Amino acid sequence: MSAHNHRTASAPTSTYRLQLGPGLTLEDAAGLLDQLDRLGVGALYLSPVLTAAPGSQHGYDVADPTQVAPVLGGDEAREELAEQAHARGLHVVTDIVPNHMSVARPDANPWWWDLLRLGPDSPYARCFDVDLSVPLLVPVLGEDADEALTIADGCLAYHEKRYPLAPGTFEPGEDAETVHRRQHYRLVSWRRGDSELTYRRFFDVDDLAAVRVEDPAVFEASHAEILRWAERGQLDGLRVDHVDGLSDPGSYLRRLTARFPGWLVVEKILAPGEDLPQSWPVAGTTGYDALREHTGVLVDPAGEADLTALATGEGVPVDVEDTDHTARLHAATTMLRTEMRRIAALVSPHSEEAVAELLAAFAVYRTYLPEGLGEWVRAVDLAGERRPDLAPALAALDQHVRSDPEGEAARRIQQTSGMVVAMGTENTAFYRATRFIALNEVGGDPARFSVSPEEFHTAAARREARHPHTMTALSTHDTKRSEDVRARLAVLSEASADFTDAVRRWSAAHPLPEPSLDLLGWQTLVGAWPIGEDRLTEHLLKAAREARIGTSWTEPDHAFEQAVREWGPAVLTGLRQDVEAFVERVRGPGWSNSLTQKALQLLGPGVPDLYQGTELWDLSLVDPDNRRPVDHRTRTELLDRLEAGWLPPVDTTGAAKLHLVRTCLHTRRVLDPRGYTPLYAEGPTARHVLAFARSSPGAHTPDLAVVGTRLPLTLERTGGWGRTVLPLPPGPWTDRLTGEPVPPTHADGATQPRLGDLLGRYPVAVLVRG
Repeated sequence: MSAHNHRTASAPTSTYRLQLGPGLTLEDAAGLLDQLDRLGVGALYLSPVLTAAPGSQHGYDVADPTQVAPVLGGDEAREELAEQAHARGLHVVTDIVPNHMSVARPDANPWWWDLLRLGPDSPYARCFDVDLSVPLLVPVLGEDADEALTIADGCLAYHEKRYPLAPGTFEPGEDAETVHRRQHYRLVSWRRGDSELTYRRFFDVDDLAAVRVEDPAVFEASHAEILRWAERGQLDGLRVDHVDGLSDPGSYLRRLTARFPGWLVVEKILAPGEDLPQSWPVAGTTGYDALREHTGVLVDPAGEADLTALATGEGVPVDVEDTDHTARLHAATTMLRTEMRRIAALVSPHSEEAVAELLAAFAVYRTYLPEGLGEWVRAVDLAGERRPDLAPALAALDQHVRSDPEGEAARRIQQTSGMVVAMGTENTAFYRATRFIALNEVGGDPARFSVSPEEFHTAAARREARHPHTMTALSTHDTKRSEDVRARLAVLSEASADFTDAVRRWSAAHPLPEPSLDLLGWQTLVGAWPIGEDRLTEHLLKAAREARIGTSWTEPDHAFEQAVREWGPAVLTGLRQDVEAFVERVRGPGWSNSLTQKALQLLGPGVPDLYQGTELWDLSLVDPDNRRPVDHRTRTELLDRLEAGWLPPVDTTGAAKLHLVRTCLHTRRVLDPRGYTPLYAEGPTARHVLAFARSSPGAHTPDLAVVGTRLPLTLERTGGWGRTVLPLPPGPWTDRLTGEPVPPTHADGATQPRLGDLLGRYPVAVLVRG
């Protein structure tokens, strides 16, 4: 065991997220434990490890919840990893997916296979949220269905996919279509999935079928393997994926915590100002609320006017509410029409329009009636304001749900509203309203241009008071852009006039074929520079398809997409010097922002998560870009130098960030800081300081102070720190990043260092008393 103690409390000091897959197995993860321990990590945090669909690159498409994925090394490798982690004092946390299972390959999912084979008589019929009063529709067929549907291997076959045959439904020599009509399912055109599906999905993904974990027997069957690890002392924490998709999240979480006593956080996207339901027995969320605050506080509100004028002039929507509403209605009435029809059928007058309008009106992802009644009322009222003609149908929905908040209509409306918000806002509107994409992040609100220091401090103090062991995050496998991309983009709010001039110049020479994509493209180019043609093109194609303006996933416009493919090479050739020159001006301030937000996260309230690879500069974009292999060898070599006393410069290597991460994580291990006290600078540049103090258990006064630089480009333009000072709690103090003492500045022992001295080497300071 390493020098730090294996804490008996269930919450780790920090987590390090590993995205497992064929290129990073459980054995590979074990090989990283020494490096992570040296870094100061408190827990190994694993993506899902249960058996996923063949070829899965991420693990969220679980096909068999009863065993560890063989491709990851199987249960033996998992046990060995847990044993080695615990020997070093590291906790083990894993991600679980209770909401859905992969049915992409029926022969890989024994539960789904049995359901297809036996229909209502299958013991697994209760496991899935499916209507078995009619044949189960499986939307997989293309235009070649008549020729491609065959009998092979004793199964109904469509290309490489196999579907089971019910007993007694096939005689040798019979044609495939005749046999097909005898089954408990119907293979139908993929285009029918959005409007006619007979099973609930994850969002609009036909290959992910919803699981009924509200059924105690299904819960036991789907969680037995995970709970076995916990009973053996091999699992310390769980991250629950997509909790809002469940029928009754609160009931599920209470059932889970009754069996699992460890640290538990949920992937719950909170709107600004929203809190978790107080009845949930969890430590907190996975940290997107903290992400919004840490990025927002680095954004200069003075840049809003220039960026808004650019967007308006280019024809990019800036009315966030209207853009959201339009995108949500599209999601509800097209991609999720099956759910609209199912809900409408439950409540007279059976208005799909009213259901869609209601689901598009929520200010939060969902309610949990009776908790969240105020949000429910606001959504009903807003839907009525938008569509007075639907008032009777909306009143009927409201009355029905409020009179029976545990009934099927209430349950389905609530679990579907989160899908409408996510698909409409995150997956569509965020790619349309591209005024300033640093704000267009999971849990973000593009209408709120920045977060003031006062708001930041209030949110941090609230987190410490209400959910001190919640996870905090800056980058995840789901973020649209990594923390370092957003940190650089935040600088554009300080250079808004120069940036908007540059975009107008660049766009006149090499425009993308649609305004929202065009504005997103230039911001992406600056934020992720240097970036190759392939990465840039793939990201822009995904953004364009998600926006569903010039092209889409289901109706691709080949001419539009060809124009997108040609843009990257043209820009990287024709405008390289101009773009490089602009990036050079914002790169340094971007690094300052990266270090500041990292220090604030790693030593602030909550349990900080470090996404794989982000201990160095990481300029990743949305998945799959953020699942690229991590160069752990380089990180180990840099750790060697840091442990030998090297104080790295802030440069392209990112070693300064690694130095900060290592310092902060080890400081957390030693101090286990509590509480939260904002610290305020005094002087002409005081607004450029963001600082707070915390205390270790038993300390009578704060023994940790964290100092970061805010709006660094503006600070540089105005001549630096000048005579601004930061009064500190009683010391003496030492900066753990530099090893330099911070001596008292007054004869009576008061310590009020000048910021120019304190932040002379790095834009952040990690001060400990002593």
